[in-house]
Amino acid sequence: MVTEFAQDSTGQKSFQQLKTHLHQRIVDAIDLSKAGELPEAELRTQLMALANHLCSLDSVHIAPEHRERMVRELMNEIYGFGPLEELMTDPEVSDVLVNGHDSVFIEKHGMLQRTNVQFADNAHVLSVIQRLVGRAGRRIDEVSPMVDAKLPDGSRLNAVIPPVALRGPTISIRRFQQEALKFEDLIRMGSLAAEMAEFLKLAVQGRLNLLLSGGTGAGKTTLLNNISRFIPTTERVVTIEETAELQLQQPDVVALETRPPNVEGKGEILPRDLLRNSLRMRPDRIIVGESRGGEVLDMLQAMNTGHDGSMSTVHANDTRDALDRLELMIALSGVELPTSVARQYIASALQVIVHVSRLSTGERKVMRISELSGCRDGVYDIEDIFVYRMTGISSTGRAQGAFYATGYEPVVLKRLLASGFRIPESLFTPRELSAPQ
Repeated sequence: MVTEFAQDSTGQKSFQQLKTHLHQRIVDAIDLSKAGELPEAELRTQLMALANHLCSLDSVHIAPEHRERMVRELMNEIYGFGPLEELMTDPEVSDVLVNGHDSVFIEKHGMLQRTNVQFADNAHVLSVIQRLVGRAGRRIDEVSPMVDAKLPDGSRLNAVIPPVALRGPTISIRRFQQEALKFEDLIRMGSLAAEMAEFLKLAVQGRLNLLLSGGTGAGKTTLLNNISRFIPTTERVVTIEETAELQLQQPDVVALETRPPNVEGKGEILPRDLLRNSLRMRPDRIIVGESRGGEVLDMLQAMNTGHDGSMSTVHANDTRDALDRLELMIALSGVELPTSVARQYIASALQVIVHVSRLSTGERKVMRISELSGCRDGVYDIEDIFVYRMTGISSTGRAQGAFYATGYEPVVLKRLLASGFRIPESLFTPRELSAPQ
């Protein structure tokens, strides 16, 4: 009897269960000691031949129209992402989320949607996790049931397994586009207006210190990558990240990445360690991929002591919340500073704050670009230069609204003019910058 696989969840599960069985037969059949001596191409050829042979056996009961798919997925189990391979090769998918063996979601165009992808069982999910984590040089087990890892394609993997994950092993993969979006793309997509992009370009070239704030997945790193394009090629840049995501194009870039502790709990390298060391590397600018701890104090010190034009991102719900978070992170540094002193320190270090959001429609917008011009009597002097105002949602599910120049002329304008930058007189004229989206 030849087995047919329906398109429903029951058929998908049966297919995955049979695939798991065949995968184990392949593992049992190969000689691992000799496999390691074969060239990669030859080993792949032999494994594919073995998979084709197993699928053609009468005892396996696979209909001819399903054999090609089974062979392809068996190879994915060995070399790729298993059942997730098709999702991981879709350029429109930005996140892949596995909540147990029968629940797989993706984010596409900013919106979550459930897929019909399934694993055979939770043991199948666990085996995929262990294979991916192993390739990244990490480990996961009951003693260490959580792991963060960077995959070979640059994606960021987070996995949690029982006993911490109550409903079975979970996988969260954040994917990054191979070709970074440019300002022109963001303007065309309606993420910001051309005038806003022009001001950010001037801010970078004029060596203003920038902070980008926003929630998870709002597009902070994408925007930071775009902004960094305008750093002069004559400058030396040091980047500090927990997971390398920045793609700077300058010739003199030193990329530093933190390191988690080893199995014995030793060898951890924190962002603060890297930031302190970076000051000895003669940087013109320092870019901290994400500020989330005591390294904020060292970053602000660098901004205040000759490393103008430095940048960072922070998780926050709005501009003022970003400043409050910086104060909290200064407290985490272990240095006891009065609130008024900490605020003065922040205000003297930062000049421009950019807040980005992911709307309920899935679209990403630069909600406001603000200037932090100082701190008086413990209160920040902060004014919006550009804003986005949403008025509703269209029948097609798109956000309706427009970008505006508020009419506020930033204090740093004098500094930019004194440095020889030519600034259009109309850049800060109060007006609507774009037609409703």
